[in-house]
Amino acid sequence: MSFLRRRSSTPAGPDFDVLAMDPGDWPGILGAGVLPGPDGSCQGVVLRYDLFGGRGPAMVIGNLPEGSPAREVAEDEVPFEVTQLMAALGMEEEVRATGSEQIPVMHDGNLLIVRRVLCSEGRIACVQFDRSDGVLVTIASWDRPITEDLYRLLKPLPAEMFQH
Repeated sequence: MSFLRRRSSTPAGPDFDVLAMDPGDWPGILGAGVLPGPDGSCQGVVLRYDLFGGRGPAMVIGNLPEGSPAREVAEDEVPFEVTQLMAALGMEEEVRATGSEQIPVMHDGNLLIVRRVLCSEGRIACVQFDRSDGVLVTIASWDRPITEDLYRLLKPLPAEMFQH
């Protein structure tokens, strides 16, 4: 996941709250990266959680604002976060989106309409939801289901975490 290595001091960080699991509340190793736009703007923040003790990532959470090119996928393509998860795991087989379904989930007293993206690789679980500020949150998980308990762990992380 070479995009997770920041090569310069720009972009300065996201201009939106990143919804994720606080690394202090979650076991494992956290990696984070900013997707820079050509003008130095932040086109998204992607977090990678290694819950397998150094044996590879178990979860990728993306926060992509409106206009981010990483949000643009064809109908049968999987979200950007799924391709990054597969690449980080060293898996080269093609994974396609085979459908989606919408489910209601409560988060912090609010009702979220979550899109569950069904994938041709059955060990991948993927969900997406839109935030009120236009940021698309995508969670891709390897070999573990995404349950309602996970949504309770999501909270905004301070932008300072992603700035030099």
